[in-house]
Amino acid sequence: MNGEDLTIEKFHKGLIKKEFSAFEMAQKFFDYIDEKDEKIGAYLRLTKDMALSEASRVDVDLAEGKDLGFLAGVPLAIKDNILIESELATAGSKILANYRASYDATVIKKLKTEGAIFLGKTNLDEFAMGSSTENSAFKLTKNPYDLERVPGGSSGGSAAAVAADICIAALGSDTGGSIRQPAGFCGVVGLKPTYGAVSRYGLIAMASSLDQIGPIAKSVHDVAILFKAISGRDEYDSTSIDVKYGDELLNPNLEEIKKLKIGIPREYFVEGLNEDVRTAIDEVIKLLKSLKLEFKEISLPHTKYALSVYYIVMPAEASANLARFDGIRYSRTTQTRADHADKLKCLRSPLKSAKSALEEIYFNQKSKGFGQESQRRIILGNFVLSSGYYDAYYAKAQKVRRLIKNDFDNAFKEIDVILTPVSPTPAFKIGEKVDDPLAMYLSDIFTIPVNMAGLPGLAIPVKKYKIGSGELPIGFQLIAKPFREADILGIGQFYERINE
Repeated sequence: MNGEDLTIEKFHKGLIKKEFSAFEMAQKFFDYIDEKDEKIGAYLRLTKDMALSEASRVDVDLAEGKDLGFLAGVPLAIKDNILIESELATAGSKILANYRASYDATVIKKLKTEGAIFLGKTNLDEFAMGSSTENSAFKLTKNPYDLERVPGGSSGGSAAAVAADICIAALGSDTGGSIRQPAGFCGVVGLKPTYGAVSRYGLIAMASSLDQIGPIAKSVHDVAILFKAISGRDEYDSTSIDVKYGDELLNPNLEEIKKLKIGIPREYFVEGLNEDVRTAIDEVIKLLKSLKLEFKEISLPHTKYALSVYYIVMPAEASANLARFDGIRYSRTTQTRADHADKLKCLRSPLKSAKSALEEIYFNQKSKGFGQESQRRIILGNFVLSSGYYDAYYAKAQKVRRLIKNDFDNAFKEIDVILTPVSPTPAFKIGEKVDDPLAMYLSDIFTIPVNMAGLPGLAIPVKKYKIGSGELPIGFQLIAKPFREADILGIGQFYERINE
């Protein structure tokens, strides 16, 4: 069987029928990576020994007649800000270049229990700060559909790996669109779950009230399988919620789906929206209307403030989270503990020695360890939290954030699901926006409000649209009420079926 055509569902059926072994397929995917990833740059590093060892264990379980779940033996890619015990976890930053995780993230524990295979860690914007994966400290990732264009960000490596068929599915994280936007750019499916639906324990934090781990896959059904496996309450994450997701995630009822009313927010279809994107979304609406779903125009009036609020709240939380990376506890160098002990001893010495030690730590370690975008957001975050500016910026932003959430709450009194574009444009060219941070930030304008309100959002590819000599995907987004992932996954699965 050609591994490049596999979904989670097809892989499971083939494995159970013994059309191939988990070990054979894991090796085949490493061959695909060797063949393709030099051009794409999706992976930062591979975990080949661990993957092949786990694949062999799955094959033994199958031979012994044990029941295997959907994810047993499935080759996955993991964003490099999610911890796998004993493996490097850099978050795309030089300051963590030598950091090895001392424990598994909760989502990794759950996937290991299911027997999933981890092929490697994927590239990302440093500390998940970016919309193009151009901010990685280590390499550039390219869009598999057009190597001159970005894959989106910050989960660009995971989305590119799925799109290039060098894994079956992947995990990413989403703080302001970092799963959905790259999924839209790369023509795959990405789910940002409800805040609290999936444990954040073991995710290197960027903005703790916004971050959420989620799946990226080739189909909505595969995303549903992964989401169900990683969701649930976790004692190590006090923000996680004990919500029981049932069979409706994987087997939606068409008659129930037809009862859902879809809202179209007028604020998302304004001047500046790319005409190709507008046309593609219109086609989605026509197709869904063929399912007899009802549509209604709605208003989300505070949407226009979402980007501004996000770039106050997110940097504030990021500056607090990244303060722990001080050049001592998570050293980016290969210096010994004795070297660090000497530095700390200097801090207890006379003033001149202490000053010299601090300068070495902060200027040679911390300042050079963080990239330009991370430094920009740390500085901005410290500014909005500083004395005299907290009330003017951060406190006011939190009040407007409440208004954004209220807009969604009011809309959901009349409708069940909201449909929007994922991004104002298809994937842009590498380097096109790197010197214009505001233009880069605007690529997340349709995804950020979902994080601000803590809602679930699903990105689904519409079609491949011809631009020049290549083809670029365009995505649409479905937004649901809190913990109603079943609604958007259900619509998505039926959309895919009638669009085949």
